[in-house]
Amino acid sequence: MSRSLKLAVLAALIAAPAFAGRFNLGREATPAEIAAWDIDILPDGTGLPEGSGDVFTGEEVFIEKCAICHGDFGEGVDRWPVLAGGQGTLTEERPVKTVGSYWPYLSTVWDYVHRAMPFGDAQSLTDDEVYAITAYILYLNDVVTDDEFELSRDNFTEIRLPNEANFTDDPRPDTANVSDGAPCMEDCKMEVKITMHAAVLDVTPEEAGAEAEQAAATAEPKPEPEPEPAAVDPALIAAGEKVYKKCKACHQVDEGAKHRVGPQLNGIIGQAAAAAEGFKYSKAMAGKGEEGLVWTAEALDAFLEKPKKFVPKTKMSFAGLKKADDRAAVIAYLGQFSE
Repeated sequence: MSRSLKLAVLAALIAAPAFAGRFNLGREATPAEIAAWDIDILPDGTGLPEGSGDVFTGEEVFIEKCAICHGDFGEGVDRWPVLAGGQGTLTEERPVKTVGSYWPYLSTVWDYVHRAMPFGDAQSLTDDEVYAITAYILYLNDVVTDDEFELSRDNFTEIRLPNEANFTDDPRPDTANVSDGAPCMEDCKMEVKITMHAAVLDVTPEEAGAEAEQAAATAEPKPEPEPEPAAVDPALIAAGEKVYKKCKACHQVDEGAKHRVGPQLNGIIGQAAAAAEGFKYSKAMAGKGEEGLVWTAEALDAFLEKPKKFVPKTKMSFAGLKKADDRAAVIAYLGQFSE
């Protein structure tokens, strides 16, 4: 509910006793009731509570409470909303509207997570958890690049989302507001005709969709076309490093890499599946290793395109990289790191 609408509702509640004599309805809202309703957060930080949360904590909370719908990396599961990516798509016919590509204010992110998430258990998150989830969403969208970044009320208003400048005030001087009195009701249309229908608007998956996904996951994988061999050059490796930001929350590489949600990936090219020492793999992935799967560039390409199709029942919930160029770049990037 917007602040202006909320104030109008509160004004109506407060004024209600004026009608009590005639209708015996209404009473004045108590300060406690008003305080309970007044939970919105404004772009200037008004309404923000004390608290803080860092990217790493946000990742843990997000995976536990949000990833079932939005994916581990904000890529969206089935038809649930995508939260990350989409930069540069707003001029396309089907833009990808995410926090990083479209939303104007960070306060909207905090407010929505606090008010309505997680789905089915709204307002169960602590203030620190909301700060942490918001920090993680910023990290997924490259708004912040430090995985140790901590968001708090003190630095909240320093963060600017990329698309903020493209939103402008629209005061609608020709449209009457509630505060202006009764709106004009002259020259109204006598009949309303529907001339067009919007494209699909629903975002909530149906059971049939879930069953179809399960059927696809358990189906025999179809032969995939072999990808074009990628020339390992600095530009491709740099592109792979950028795409790999979607992976590094779970998979570390380079010196000192450790297992996290997923195994560390040093030496993955040419390595047998489920071979990283000290990591507990899913039965599905361990089975692939027993079958003799080796992570060649071709096998990695097929896995990264749709993990759950290549290894049914894998624990990895990442939906995959749709673009062949992104997969080739990530594979080139991983090729730098040996055991």
